[in-house]
Amino acid sequence: MSSGHALPILPVGAGYGVVVGIGFFFAIVMAGLSYIQNKYTKYSTQASEEFNTASRSIKSGLIAAGIVSAWTWAATLLQSSTVAYEYGISGPFWYAAGATVQIFMFAVLACKVKQNAPRCHTFLEIIQKRYGTATHIVFIFFALLTNVLVASQLLLGGSAVVTALTGMNVYAAVFLIPLGVCVYVVLGGLRATFLCDYTHTFIVMIIILYFMFSVYTSNALIGSPSAMFDLLKKASIARPVKGNQDGSYLTLKSNYGLIFGVIQLCSGMGTVFLDQGYWQRAIASRPTTAVRAYVMGGMAWFAIPFGFATTLGLAAVALTDNPAYPTYPDNMTASQISSGLSAPFAAVALLGKPGAIALLLTLFMAVTSSSSSELIAVSSILTFDVYKIYIKPHATPQELIRVSHIMICVFGLVMAGFACIWNAIGIDLGWLFLVMGLLIGGAVFPAAFAVTWRQQSKWGAMVGAIGGLAAGLIAWLTMAQSQFGELTVASTGSNYPTLAGNMAGVFTGLILTVVITYIKPDNFDWEITRSINLPELSAPPSVNEESGAEIGSGEEKKVPSEPAPSHSTLPTVVHEDLEELEDAAIMEDPTRLKGALRFAYISSTVLTLIMLIIVPVPMFLSHYIFSLTFFKTWVGISFVWVFFALFSCAILPIYEAAGFFRDFWKETTEGFRASKSAKAK
Repeated sequence: MSSGHALPILPVGAGYGVVVGIGFFFAIVMAGLSYIQNKYTKYSTQASEEFNTASRSIKSGLIAAGIVSAWTWAATLLQSSTVAYEYGISGPFWYAAGATVQIFMFAVLACKVKQNAPRCHTFLEIIQKRYGTATHIVFIFFALLTNVLVASQLLLGGSAVVTALTGMNVYAAVFLIPLGVCVYVVLGGLRATFLCDYTHTFIVMIIILYFMFSVYTSNALIGSPSAMFDLLKKASIARPVKGNQDGSYLTLKSNYGLIFGVIQLCSGMGTVFLDQGYWQRAIASRPTTAVRAYVMGGMAWFAIPFGFATTLGLAAVALTDNPAYPTYPDNMTASQISSGLSAPFAAVALLGKPGAIALLLTLFMAVTSSSSSELIAVSSILTFDVYKIYIKPHATPQELIRVSHIMICVFGLVMAGFACIWNAIGIDLGWLFLVMGLLIGGAVFPAAFAVTWRQQSKWGAMVGAIGGLAAGLIAWLTMAQSQFGELTVASTGSNYPTLAGNMAGVFTGLILTVVITYIKPDNFDWEITRSINLPELSAPPSVNEESGAEIGSGEEKKVPSEPAPSHSTLPTVVHEDLEELEDAAIMEDPTRLKGALRFAYISSTVLTLIMLIIVPVPMFLSHYIFSLTFFKTWVGISFVWVFFALFSCAILPIYEAAGFFRDFWKETTEGFRASKSAKAK
């Protein structure tokens, strides 16, 4: 780099300050929130149901924020900007659309879980109850493989950016990033992850708007959509994009952009349908709000890669020939591109140190919030699907809590260890992102059918998952060998081999499970899975304050009734009791969710068609290149979408919690007055 900003632009201390300081700040905040929760609500963080399922009481706004947070990886910000840099305007669209439709589809699964297994802790409990031990173990493998790949990918991308911007040792970043996350997840459980998800998502969206307003309204290097449009036209002449119409960055007619979109679609199906984190959010939601939360969460999440990459990804293209760009006068190397550094370089070029700090905070928020989802997801699998089923079936709630805490810390080390391995052998974020789907894609449809299709057989589910994995590996390696004549990191991480592997994995899994099931179909009775964790007492679960043990949770033998908690008459608790009675009535009568299921089918189908067919296909087939007016409209839509996401994930949760805040304020002020009066006497 002969000119421009020399990287790292921030001191090493800034890296350690963000990674350690902010992580433990959230841990302290979480400790305070857990204290308030235990004192003023009926939900104790020492109860295993609350720790692992948030007592199935979360409303739609907070679920939507949790979905957005769990799906906002380092790759969401970095890889979306990478494909914008490589393919132009089509990159952000295909990244966003290719990974949003899975959330819409999952709305159907969320409703089906509430109908067919309302008391489960994990989707693997349904697999075990329905298909038995062998199939259960197969899907535990795929679920844990998904979590390991996602979690190590989060740390791989996050540590690369921290190191590039601050010079912090990459291995120190890998181990320190999850440290604070482990602490606050252990303190507060699943509800803690939702509350921190909310905070992190709010900060991420504010910073994205900061970048968007700078680039498109005020920055001296770009400053308007017109200026961006002109710079992209010049870049199309200087560095035409292979496979794009006329080499333009301003078209959806992008062959490689379309290939990436298909890879994203296949990979995203695996990382949503097989990640316990998304099932856990469905389990934690109230029955009446699950579908609405997933539809709204999908719409909100679309805004993050779409708005962020349409800003910083395109800014990297526009400013590559500007002396302010860190690599000037050279272009970015293939390694820098694949590591996801186009967005950090653009932020530094546009705003210098403030841009680097803003991007560092954004990446840290994205990595830690999605890491918390992975930690609690793996902890639930190891606790309920390994420890409780195969090691100690009659474990008490206290033992389950202890195991959950231990497993969170164990997986924190495991995810850091895998990230170090990838880094040491030269596997970067781009390679892992493209390859991940072919490893897990075979199990996508078998897992989805486990809660939606009563005819699916045990052998259909098992053979579909394993056969899909085998087909994905064979197609991937065969294509890489035939196209490049060798198997290397570069050849196996290229577009066509990963496309072949992803499609072979997903579609082979689908074909095998359908064909085998039709040869010998099952006729499963959903009442069997509805009996999972069925409480032995007719009363709703309560918590013994002294022990934290759950009564009527289905996890312990029948016990005598305990006295009502001392704070059972608090307004906040009374309100929670009413909601619990309403939810319990729906759990007993799943037909009441037919309307929600119908809405899930219709909304997921319509929105999927819009994002994958109605909008992109005509623009691809017509070879349309954006005019200035159309580009301005496109940028305007990205602004509107981010503001919608901000409302859905930041304003709506506050509105939905207004009743709690009102009751909490009433209780605390009355307690303060009573205390003051007693002192006066």
